[in-house]
Amino acid sequence: MVDPLDIFGALGDATRLRILALLRQMELSVGELAQVLGQSQPRVSRHVKILCDAGLAERRKEGSWVFVVLGRAEIVAPIAAALDTWGQPDSGTDAARLAAVRADRAAAAASWFESHAREWDAIRSLHVAEEQVEAAMQVALGEGDVGTLVDIGTGTGRMLELFAGRAHHALGIDRSSEMLRLARAKLEGVMNAELRQADLYALPVDDEAADVAILHHVLHFAQQPGAAIAEAARALGPGGRLLIADFASHDREELRTRDAHVRLGFSDAQIEGWFETAGLTPARTDVLDGGELTVKLWLGQKPGVHLREVKAA
Repeated sequence: MVDPLDIFGALGDATRLRILALLRQMELSVGELAQVLGQSQPRVSRHVKILCDAGLAERRKEGSWVFVVLGRAEIVAPIAAALDTWGQPDSGTDAARLAAVRADRAAAAASWFESHAREWDAIRSLHVAEEQVEAAMQVALGEGDVGTLVDIGTGTGRMLELFAGRAHHALGIDRSSEMLRLARAKLEGVMNAELRQADLYALPVDDEAADVAILHHVLHFAQQPGAAIAEAARALGPGGRLLIADFASHDREELRTRDAHVRLGFSDAQIEGWFETAGLTPARTDVLDGGELTVKLWLGQKPGVHLREVKAA
């Protein structure tokens, strides 16, 4: 429990109110906050610590960077509603500098993609267009909302772009801090999407907290695909679904060295075996031919009926 005196004490400073307002717009590193506020990093770090101690913010380390995000909704939401009613310090320079941070992120993302374009084009040329894969994934998950979504190995955040509009909350997880920074640049304005640095074998998700999990072109990089599937299944609630998009078994051995593929695709028997071990029932398989590599979709479902379905009935 957080002491209300700590909350109101933390808010009794104009800089901390400005930080809270900025975090309501986007996650920011300590360095980016210092840039927007026009203050030194040590000073900003002290303000951030006070907000974190009060439960209004959280610090998340990603590589050598530390990102600051809003605290738990049950603490922040009432304060945000009050500030919307009362108003809060307005700094025109904050908006301009925040726009500069967004521009810096976008430029960094564009530069990264430009430098890696040949690598991406080489692998994409081997299989059906990604637009067809995404359309098939949307069909596999059906219409309507997807509840709480976890995108495992989110990379540049494309799956969050695609499905966050149908989710109550969308969480993208990746081990790479560089990839997460690219995803942040891409996901500007997607308010219900959150990004976390974590390993696919140890998801920062409570047991049975998710409705849908996605592994999109991730599993062939995994040293232990079965363990990754089991961890995703752990996070799914009753009736929850795991959608895997990856390659069917192939013999393109050069992908191991050129593109760091650990597995040369998967057979149905492999995926279904891992599903069974993880307590998932195979629900659907789709084959997407159209290149030297075949893309397949495997949908597994956890037994039981989701709570929302029970209430609807």
